[in-house]
Amino acid sequence: MKFLKSKINKIALLVMLIIGVGTIGYMSLSGYNFVDALYMTVITVTTVGFGELQPFSPEEKVFTIFLILTSITIFGYAVSSFSEYLVSGKLFQHFKHRKVEKQINHLKNHTIVCGYGRNGKQAILKLRNYNKEFVVVEKDKEMISFLDSEGILNIEGDATLDETLLKAGIEKASFLITALPSDANNLFVVLTASQLNNKCTIISRASNESSYKKLKFAGANNVIMPDKLGGNHMASLVTTPDVIEFVDRLTIEGETTANLEEIAVNDLPSKFINKTILDLDLRKQTGCTVIGFRNPDKDYVINPEANIKLVENSQLIVLGRPEQIIKLRQIF
Repeated sequence: MKFLKSKINKIALLVMLIIGVGTIGYMSLSGYNFVDALYMTVITVTTVGFGELQPFSPEEKVFTIFLILTSITIFGYAVSSFSEYLVSGKLFQHFKHRKVEKQINHLKNHTIVCGYGRNGKQAILKLRNYNKEFVVVEKDKEMISFLDSEGILNIEGDATLDETLLKAGIEKASFLITALPSDANNLFVVLTASQLNNKCTIISRASNESSYKKLKFAGANNVIMPDKLGGNHMASLVTTPDVIEFVDRLTIEGETTANLEEIAVNDLPSKFINKTILDLDLRKQTGCTVIGFRNPDKDYVINPEANIKLVENSQLIVLGRPEQIIKLRQIF
């Protein structure tokens, strides 16, 4: 049983058991009512030295001896276990895990980030700047200590295991990013996550070209190859340097430097549903410009025409200066 895996739970169960046995025993042997039997049990197991309510028969004395010896053994075990918890830090870990479990239980549509390496750190930085809720899964104890010091919600464990992802709330998560150094481990995470939540969008890191198709087949919605992206970026700085520098400046690093924003048509006031981009009049109201449109079939239109209809389940991609983006968020 999962409940009995914790020593604290075992100790609590044993204490309740000895009190229960003592209470029932005194009710049977001495004819006490429940309160008197409980009273006799408590003063016996705690050895406080109070006298019995009435003279004991030989059977009652034997039962009391058994109760005292058993309770001493249990309380001795409890003290040694509690001392071990204090010295080893397990007590702190126990309460930390309980706190983390409560926080994760309150999460919904969050992101799980597996691995706190170079790519994982960059992903977390972007998520924090976007004010997105996320949980980090990491098995390196030093990394866990650092995450705790930074106040980042985390789970210590192997991300390839079902129980670890379940602890991280995979069943209620909307996104999972697996940035483990091994493609094989990333493949296991993708397979596990897609089975536990087939509605979760899975983004995986890959080091080798041969892993790309395997990860996609396993259930990854997107597969990112950092080395390939880095090479393409460096070559682009040779062929189209000004364009790349301009695109690099289009950031979403924080509230004061954001240049790009997504707007879900479903989140707009109902009066704009099935209207056109022209009817939205973003340019006049906020100064922002619509530079992209994604229809419900996930097809993208770059620089969309003003007469495109704002149908449900579509998205707008908007460009603007930081102050214009802030105004956009305030209005919409």
